[in-house]
Order: sequence, then C-alpha cells, then structure tokens
Amino acid sequence: MLRNRITGYYDWITIGLYLSLLIIGWLAIYSVSASQIAGMDFLNMENPVTKQSFYLLMALVVFGFMQVINEKFWHTFSYLIYAISLIFLFLVLIFGTEVKGAKAWFNISGFSFQPVELAKFGTALALSSFMVFYKTNLKQFYFQAIAFGIILLPVILILMQPDAGSALTFFSFFILLFIEGLNPLYFLSIILLILVFICSFLFPGSWVLAGLLILGLMVALWLSKPFKYKATLTIILISALIGIAYNFDILQLAWAALVPLAAVCVYLWKTKEEALSLVIPASIGILWAVSLFSVNVINKLEPHQQERIKVWLKPEECDPRGSLYNVLQSKVAIGAGGFSGKGFLEGNMTRLKFVPEQSTDFIFSSIGEEHGFIGTITVVILFAILIFRIFTIGEKSENKFLSSFAVCVAGLLLFHVIINIGMTVGLFPIIGIPLPFISKGGSALIGFSLMLGVLFKMQNKS
Repeated sequence: MLRNRITGYYDWITIGLYLSLLIIGWLAIYSVSASQIAGMDFLNMENPVTKQSFYLLMALVVFGFMQVINEKFWHTFSYLIYAISLIFLFLVLIFGTEVKGAKAWFNISGFSFQPVELAKFGTALALSSFMVFYKTNLKQFYFQAIAFGIILLPVILILMQPDAGSALTFFSFFILLFIEGLNPLYFLSIILLILVFICSFLFPGSWVLAGLLILGLMVALWLSKPFKYKATLTIILISALIGIAYNFDILQLAWAALVPLAAVCVYLWKTKEEALSLVIPASIGILWAVSLFSVNVINKLEPHQQERIKVWLKPEECDPRGSLYNVLQSKVAIGAGGFSGKGFLEGNMTRLKFVPEQSTDFIFSSIGEEHGFIGTITVVILFAILIFRIFTIGEKSENKFLSSFAVCVAGLLLFHVIINIGMTVGLFPIIGIPLPFISKGGSALIGFSLMLGVLFKMQNKS
C-alpha cells in the first residue's frame, strides 16, 4: 500500500488488478464486435464498443465518486439502501422490459439497467450491518432466520422475474455466515439436496433410494461411538454391496443396506443414542421425498428448461445443432486457441460469430480462442489474486463492517467467475451469469465497480 497524505492508504495493487480486468474486458468486446462495427461512427451509441466505452467511463466515475463519500454513510444507511433495492426489484416486475423471457430490466432511452445488481450491493450492506449488531449470534435460530431472510427476500423477487441465474449468486452470501459461525450442517444439507436433485435426474429412483440407504448406513456406523469394530464392519459391508451392485440387482442392494441400517439404529436406541437413531432414518426419508419431488418438478419444466439441465448433466442426449450448440461451439473456440492463441482479432470463430452470446455469457471463449491457454490462465490468475486480496482486506481489518462487506464482495466475485467460466466449458448449466468487468453490459460492470469503490474507501479510512 502507498501512503497518500490527504486521503490515507490506497491498495494500488488491488486497484491495478481491477483496472487490468477492465482493459481486458474492453479489448475482448472490441475484438468480438470488430466485424460488426466496420464503417460505423465511433460516436454512434448503436456502436457496441462506443456503448461499452460509455459504461466503462461510468464505472470509473462511480468508483471515483465513492472515494469522496464518507465511509460511515454506508453503515448508517445500509438498511435503507437494501429497502430501495427491494423496491426496484418489485417495480421491475411491473414496469420492466422482458428480455429472453425474464422481466428483469428497466430500459430508458436505449440504456438498460438491471436492478438485481443494486440488490447485490444492498444485500451485502444490510447483511454486513446485521453482522455488526452486537447481539447477533448465528448459533441462535432467531438471528439465523433474520440473516436468511435478508438473503432470501431479494432471491424470491428475482425468481419471480424469473432469473434463476442471478438468484443463485445470492447464495454466495452464505460464505459470510459460515465464517461468522453458522452451523456447518446447513451447508452439508444444501450439498446433499443438490446431489439428490442431480442424482434424481441421472439415475432411476430405485438407485437413488439404495444410495441413500447406503449413505445412511455408513453415517450410522461412524457416528455410533460405542459401536466396536466399525471400520471392519464398514469394509465388509461396502465389499458386499459392491458385489451385489456388480450384478445390478437393485432390490438386493436396497435390502442389503436396509437390514443392517435398521439393526444399527436399534442398537443406537438401546445404547441411549435415541436422537441419532431417529435422525438418520428421518433424514433418509426426507431426502427420498426430495428426490421424488425433484423428479416431479423436472417433468413439469418447460421443454427448453429440461434441455438446459440435459446439456449440463446428459449432453450425450442433446442435439449438437440445438440445445448443445452453444457449449460445443464455446469448447471448440477455446480448444482452437491452443497454448498461445490465434492472436488479437484473428479468431475465426469469434470473428464469424460461431459462438452465440459471445460478448456476454461466452466472452471467455473468445479470449480462449485469440489468446489461448496463456490468455485464459492470465484472466483466471488476475481474478484469483483480486478475490484473495479482497478476502485478505476483510481478514486483516479491525472494522467489523468492512470485514463483513469484503467477504460479501469477494464471495460474489468468486461465484460469478466460477459459474461463468464453468458455463463456457460445460461444467455448469447455462444460466446467464456475466464474467465481472469483462462481459458486455453496464449493470454488472457499474455494480461491481460500485462495490469495489465503497470497499476501497472504507479500507482507505480503516
């Protein structure tokens, strides 16, 4: 950090990372739009590069303007800003413009604004302010319910648009709750529910039930403290179950897990482990019910929504010229870049528009084609260092509000980067999450610049 006599400390390394990503984003959008803007007047707002340049300038102005606002303002008015963001989320449902099936945008004189970006900022402020409240104790259900409510209220409004992708990013705020002492069982439960949903799509229901019984048996064995020789019994049972599964007799597999599970639960009951003997079977029953419900939900989804899930989990069943086209073209573009890429403005797939949405959702594939492994890994490293340094700001600060806000910002960036890059290579479903500072558009660019501007101002004065 460098010392500024008037304003205090500025973390120029982190600011440099932010500016570097802005430049990379502008160059990537210029490259993607090069064939489209040939012969266009640069001052024409129909020119995508001109419009993005305007958004970039606005982002820098917002970032700079945050440096003249007193850092105490954000803590004082955090709940008011959160409430305003919720109002905007509600108003967009009534007055918003529908884009690609989601009523998530305000369109004013050719410029669009997505209120979900303001909601991310407002939620980060409100949750950080709540964490500062001296009575907040996440081991108590009352405070857990309030924290969950702060996160889930905007999620509900966003799902009404519907915009499942943006709603998903709000779960990054649970990173802060985990750091602040939220019971890890909540996170384990979420992971189990996600796995059950995925398995319900991939496997028959009987296989899911057998898997749950086996999982319950393993947990029961390892949590039964007075139970002797649990390791030996576990190995024997796993071997037996594998032998049965090898013959693909699912009924035998289920019974082979159910009978010893029942025996272990009875044993636990007799050894005064009543709670454990009830919780394990109840958890299996709940997860099985979730599996059945998931199957029912999947079957009721619109065909295009089912196709999105298939592209993610069963790509071999998808039409390479239909629902699978985007991901296939994105992978081909990244692969075509090789180690060092084809060069700036030299990417054939980028120049000829083979990759749909290549300036927004799939901007990373354009970087991969033109700059290869070197370019993509550079972008990933820049993001990794930026996120790490933001987490470090929160860890080292003695200002509790700043610490919480830094974790929120870093978590949001982490989710966006992982999901967007994962989309381009087929690891995650295509849900329309932009790559921060790089994807075309103004709402996310200005929104993240706003959050970083506030963060650096608070760090500057801490």
